[in-house]
Amino acid sequence: MPHSSTPTVVLVHGAFADAASWSGVITELQQHGVPVVAPPNPLRGLPADAAYVASVASGIDGPVVLAGHSYGGAVITVAGAAQNVAGLVYVAAYVPDEGESLGELQGRFAEPPLAASLRQSAYPGEDGRDAVEFTIDPQAFPRVFAADVPEEVTRVLAVAQRPLAAAAFTDQASTAAWRTKPAWAVIAGADQAINPEVQRFGAARAGASGVEVAGASHAVAVSRPKEVAAVILEAVRALSA
Repeated sequence: MPHSSTPTVVLVHGAFADAASWSGVITELQQHGVPVVAPPNPLRGLPADAAYVASVASGIDGPVVLAGHSYGGAVITVAGAAQNVAGLVYVAAYVPDEGESLGELQGRFAEPPLAASLRQSAYPGEDGRDAVEFTIDPQAFPRVFAADVPEEVTRVLAVAQRPLAAAAFTDQASTAAWRTKPAWAVIAGADQAINPEVQRFGAARAGASGVEVAGASHAVAVSRPKEVAAVILEAVRALSA
């Protein structure tokens, strides 16, 4: 049984994936007696997504460690302002600063192969007008998202991917929780979706401790769950009273 002061880990998936992408990490954490929740990230835009994840965190009794993958890193950066969030873990993730958008952050570095593989489509927006969302071309998905995951798995992931609203690339982070809370990071060394330089820059700026997993694709939580869980466990242990 977990210690009463053991933080609950809230795993926040990113774009083009769902909470099942954390399955291997969840198994590792549960085997170590760590309470864990993996909610759906709505993927409709940073303010709304962060508000939803913050509400999930706030509804948990006791301290919380937020772990965000990919775009989920931006979400936990804002949602991490919730009072009971004790720490942040970034997994192959964007780490924006207050007032910064993902487009601005990514734009400082070389464009990743993912960018040329995005498909744009329209969906009905809340105001009645069409809004824009993106998915990854299923043919390109294995290469740009999950190159180190077995092909039979990536074929399933490619058709089960969840689209990201285009607004998420231009929404500015309203706060940066890493400025006041400790952070850890897992950098995917062979990431074709978020340039590893973007990950290294964000982690360094946030003062995050952690590891770089050589040869890991963007889907590092799927392909290397033990390494990802080890960093989350490091955060949990550091924050356990």
